[in-house]
Amino acid sequence: MGRRSFGGRRRPPRFRNKKKFSQKGSNIDVQKFVNKAVAVEEQEEYKPQHAFDDFYMDDRLKRNVAAKGYKKPTPIQDQAIPHLLQGKDVVGIANTGTGKTAAFLLPMLHKVMNDKNQKVLILAPTRELALQIEEEFMSFANGLGIHSALCIGGTNMAFQIRKLKRSNNFIIGTPGRIMDLSKRRLIHLDQFKNVIIDEADRMLDMGFINDIRFLLEQLPTKRHTLFFSATVSRQIEDLIRTFLDNPLKISVKVRETAANVHQDVVHIGRNQNRVDILQGLLEGNEFRKVLIFGRTKRGVDKLSRTLYSRGFAVDSIHGDKSQSRRQRALLAFKKHKVQILVATDVAARGLDIDNISHVINYDMPGTHDDYIHRIGRTGRGDKKGIALTFIEEKR
Repeated sequence: MGRRSFGGRRRPPRFRNKKKFSQKGSNIDVQKFVNKAVAVEEQEEYKPQHAFDDFYMDDRLKRNVAAKGYKKPTPIQDQAIPHLLQGKDVVGIANTGTGKTAAFLLPMLHKVMNDKNQKVLILAPTRELALQIEEEFMSFANGLGIHSALCIGGTNMAFQIRKLKRSNNFIIGTPGRIMDLSKRRLIHLDQFKNVIIDEADRMLDMGFINDIRFLLEQLPTKRHTLFFSATVSRQIEDLIRTFLDNPLKISVKVRETAANVHQDVVHIGRNQNRVDILQGLLEGNEFRKVLIFGRTKRGVDKLSRTLYSRGFAVDSIHGDKSQSRRQRALLAFKKHKVQILVATDVAARGLDIDNISHVINYDMPGTHDDYIHRIGRTGRGDKKGIALTFIEEKR
């Protein structure tokens, strides 16, 4: 669906003293929303110590890596893969979008290729992230005769149960659904000698910490355990001490936010309509692929309907939408069939979508961590992105 052009002059966004503004998340210093992007070419390029061909992995696996167009390892891949191939427990500290999925999938696939009795459990905080891991798995495992079962909420359990009855070396899922299937004796956790906890900090944020403890306690004591997280809190440290065996800590997180994300604020005056301001921005040609964050499910739906009524190609995702509808919306956004995706924080956790030109915080984030997560959806890799945060004057 295309966009209509609306008449009238647009008022440019206004920039004022931060002390005049107070909204949800007002405990956050608004000055942190203002940060000019650094020229990408000025960043020091990481020089990997290995090429993919250097890793002691099966040649068929290396061919699948090459078929995906991977030329040289990212920092987390370069530093983690050799140790994971040796069977060491690893804590990887890395942001989303740094290639960590391949960092743990490739060594595990190699292990299974050498021993088809090996089983691998991969836990992710959200359905979307679990699906992205599954997609990566399928491309790396192409033609290898190694299969996975995806176990996530919001989808047909009967279909998942049928898949679990087949021979699967990998199970990828969210904690709640894995716990449910385990309690039904449809997944036998004592068979899994390899486990990966992806985005452990998000697991904590979303209240899954007790589920993770429960699941890890059901696994064999002697196992290969991997934790990946952008931050390591005291509770995550407690999990690491309890469940990992002398782990190697690898940190490739160089800064809190991407250097190439230009951050700014858009001030909404007392007599201005924030939807009108948003429309004026979205009509700009540079707003090619826009992710808009709202605070509530109802607010996300309302904004999506309003933008659609004003002629924009838009869809939305939040926790109350069925998994199939969420996937259709994400696919349409990825394939540029819609220009705008409106989302809640939880629904957008772990999203890895290329070429998002802008992130707009239509509603203020609740915490600074939420802000960092949101704006990290743009400016990925060597591309530049823009993050804008709406700030309203006190009424």
